[in-house]
Amino acid sequence: MGIVEAGRDGLGARRSGRATRRRRRGRIALYVIAALFVIFTVVPFEIAIVSALKEDGGLYQYGLSPFWFTYQPTFEHVSFLFTDTPFVRFCLNTLLVGALTVAITLALALPAAYSLARLRLRFGGPLAVAIFLVYLVPPSLLFISMSQVVAFLGLQNTLWSMVVVYPTITTPVAVWLLLGFFKAIPIDIEEQAMVDGYSRGQAFLRVVLPLAYPGIVAVVIFAFTLAAGDFIYALAFVSSSDAKTVSIGIPTELVRGDVYFWQSLLASIVIVALPIAFVFNLFLHRFIAGFTGGAVKG
Repeated sequence: MGIVEAGRDGLGARRSGRATRRRRRGRIALYVIAALFVIFTVVPFEIAIVSALKEDGGLYQYGLSPFWFTYQPTFEHVSFLFTDTPFVRFCLNTLLVGALTVAITLALALPAAYSLARLRLRFGGPLAVAIFLVYLVPPSLLFISMSQVVAFLGLQNTLWSMVVVYPTITTPVAVWLLLGFFKAIPIDIEEQAMVDGYSRGQAFLRVVLPLAYPGIVAVVIFAFTLAAGDFIYALAFVSSSDAKTVSIGIPTELVRGDVYFWQSLLASIVIVALPIAFVFNLFLHRFIAGFTGGAVKG
């Protein structure tokens, strides 16, 4: 018996050792992949920052390293971005259009998603699918008809043209996303709130919305990034520099004929991308929870 037990202990130890080595190799492989991914994502930003601070000779001279400075760095091209272009105006316009798009999207999507989730409409399911299918229509097929709508409303060459159009893109996705969250919230919670004296509207505002917070954060991030990054509609609707957003203003103002202001272009990329990346990472877990929760529970 002692020999058998010793054999079993030895076999168990060997299996445990193999499992430990497999876990160690898997962990090392994971770290290597993560390191490669970090390098792949960070290096372009490092090159952009270095190139934005280079003199013309350091940028255009063949054979010089793109990863560091050969000559003395300069802030001349960054200064040019702020003093000789409407870059600040572009950023303010982007913030305004994004904020209004988010507000309109939430104002439309929250009651629509709640109605589809709670009011047991006869055609609620097919209607939800139809709403989402609207988002699948490519914007390149719609901007001509949207231009006619904008012209009919008299909003050509204004920020309001984008504020009117962007919610038509963001609202269907927002409704579909929030629908999954509202369905996942037990209706007993609302009924208990109404027993305690709340109206349906009060129960919605004070009970349901806090529970759907991850989905709301996901909608906010999605709507704002779409409004800030759109190019086709902004190019079609706006031609005045005072009404341009970053996505259309930077390429049109810093590419003049065959002259490319590369350093200023790269500086604008870094200045715009870093704050967005910082804010996005602050809410990253909420954003992921919003999309995965809405997709699974819906």
